[in-house]
Amino acid sequence: MNLALSPDTAVLPVVACRGVEKSFRSQRVLDALDLDIWRQDRVALVGSNGAGKTTLIRCILGEYRHGGTVRLEGADPRRDRVDVLRRVGFVPQLPPPLKMPVAELLRYAANLVGVKVERMTSVAADMGLSLDEALKKPFNKLSGGQKQKLLIGIALGRECDLLILDEPTANLDPPARQTLFRLLAERPRTAMLISSHRLEEVASLVNRVIEMDRGKVVLDDTVSEMMEGAPLQACRILVSRPQEAFRAAIAEWGFESRDGLEWRGRVAGQDRLRFLGMLSRYAGLLAAVHIEDERILEEEPA
Repeated sequence: MNLALSPDTAVLPVVACRGVEKSFRSQRVLDALDLDIWRQDRVALVGSNGAGKTTLIRCILGEYRHGGTVRLEGADPRRDRVDVLRRVGFVPQLPPPLKMPVAELLRYAANLVGVKVERMTSVAADMGLSLDEALKKPFNKLSGGQKQKLLIGIALGRECDLLILDEPTANLDPPARQTLFRLLAERPRTAMLISSHRLEEVASLVNRVIEMDRGKVVLDDTVSEMMEGAPLQACRILVSRPQEAFRAAIAEWGFESRDGLEWRGRVAGQDRLRFLGMLSRYAGLLAAVHIEDERILEEEPA
């Protein structure tokens, strides 16, 4: 685990987590987690469903009570909540069920952080949101894609010390995804924490990868080291019978199937162990697993 000191030891990390624990009923979701995020860090937070990514984000934002400590540049996210949220831009995985009119929501968000509404609407329009249509509706009546574009506009249409994006490409069409990646690349001095199921999607944006599993940090490395010499793996998975839970899990990796029995897709080399860990949960369902290095397949004679 990387808990190295900043080059300037007088500077606090943007995020400092020490021994963070969180349980829901009897299930431990975060398990004595330690983590530092520095000003220069653009972090990809990866891990399967249930790894604890969203729970960690909610603790950083001060939304959950928890064991251990979380600090944002020394501030307590729960005690100093208003001050902390002024310094953090956030795009949630699931949009909140707000009934507030969109125009009112934009005014409220802009006033909270002291910027003009036009900065937020400009980003939302850049993302492809039709403001003439959206401004006439309450937030909860927008489509999933419209909500996501508006929330990105609110988060990126302001200055902040930390951007937290939880599965930010969910509900976005391909052009909007490319616009989002461009807008994030234009903010090199903002610390970022980007939660994603797939490292390859955000690898060009980040310089550090943190992988979580069962509430712990199991990997903390730089992207260059993760991506070096990591070819794509062509995968063919056969299962003995269709199962909805497996379908949902494998679909998150971009795999496709015509009959629910044979699944085909590709996995980045650096994600192979995590992918196999996901498959191990369905060991009783698997009939065959074929994984080949695409470079080897390309070199084989026809």
